[in-house]
Amino acid sequence: MSSSSDQSAHPPSKPATGWKWHHKDFAQVLGAEPAFQLVLSSPDTPFAHEAGVYVAADDALFVTSNRLIRDGPGSSEKTQSVQISRIDLSPVRRQDSGLATRADIPCGPIHMANGGVNYRDGILFCAQGSGAAPSGLFYMSRRAPFGAEPVVTSYRGVPFNSVNDVVVRTRDGSIWFTDPAYGHEQGYKAAPSLPSQVYRYVPGESGGSGSITAVADGFGHPNGLCFSPDERTLYVTDTDKVHGAGHVRPDRPSSIYAFDVRVRHGQPIVCNRRLFAFVETGIPDGIKCDTDGRVYSGCGDGIHVWSEGGVPLGRIQIAGGVANFCFGRRGEIWALNEHHVWRVAIASSIRGALLADLSTQAKSRKRFMSVVRKAVRSMFC
Repeated sequence: MSSSSDQSAHPPSKPATGWKWHHKDFAQVLGAEPAFQLVLSSPDTPFAHEAGVYVAADDALFVTSNRLIRDGPGSSEKTQSVQISRIDLSPVRRQDSGLATRADIPCGPIHMANGGVNYRDGILFCAQGSGAAPSGLFYMSRRAPFGAEPVVTSYRGVPFNSVNDVVVRTRDGSIWFTDPAYGHEQGYKAAPSLPSQVYRYVPGESGGSGSITAVADGFGHPNGLCFSPDERTLYVTDTDKVHGAGHVRPDRPSSIYAFDVRVRHGQPIVCNRRLFAFVETGIPDGIKCDTDGRVYSGCGDGIHVWSEGGVPLGRIQIAGGVANFCFGRRGEIWALNEHHVWRVAIASSIRGALLADLSTQAKSRKRFMSVVRKAVRSMFC
């Protein structure tokens, strides 16, 4: 989600960090030598707020900023925007400076970008929309000039509210995303025309139109979402505790819900909704799983970690909180801390479920193309 930000106030140059243990099994997450490395800072701009998409082939990270509020053309007018940035991590690997480099990239039709996920050979971004610019999902190339095109921008002709976060189900290639009403509450979108729901979109074949289904409702503000490694469980965060530009309602959900994913008549559905976790410090925003099924969520004091059964294991503490994050190479997390990006070194056995899925897909594509090439050669031999 996007929150308000005072861009005139300079945050600490290096926020406090640490570890908080809730269970002995947190040792399996941290490993023998856990460490924090501050790799990029910008005291004037909250550039590292959401998305957090790691592109392994380029060793690069794509992030979206918090809302950038600037003076408009009138004396009392304000404009709001979000900037997408590409962060080159290669200097961190070389350790020549230890610092990553950032380049702002053109957002094109992606207005008020928020969450994102690796998709095909590029990135699928959530556009919250702004004014007449639609909210929806947009596909962006990961290479310059970073061209972008719409994937889906309405529910059967009805405009989305403010599409927030997105994940891809690898079993069938369907795209699942959340659509809360933060855009209207924060003053850059019209009143919502739809409930705050979770959707499933199936892209059409050969460029044809796809199909969209509402799969879950009953949320205040559905926000982050992810699948378990076997994709039999869907996790959705509800950040209804925070409204608009930061108004806190302590009586509202600050929770993670789990759903079973089952197949009925050839189509996946979600059922057996249950409370997986409640977060008392801030709200659970971005959410990911590792390949062992542990659940991680960005919260008001850092990244909280639970076992697959919902047992709190511990916290990766970063002052100022973490709205979103992503796994990188084995044993590392890239934490987005508004004005800062951190590399968190953890156990070398830890790997993000999303990246493992991408690796499996890539290997499957290589095997498939190898079979095709052999078949073609045999036809002409």
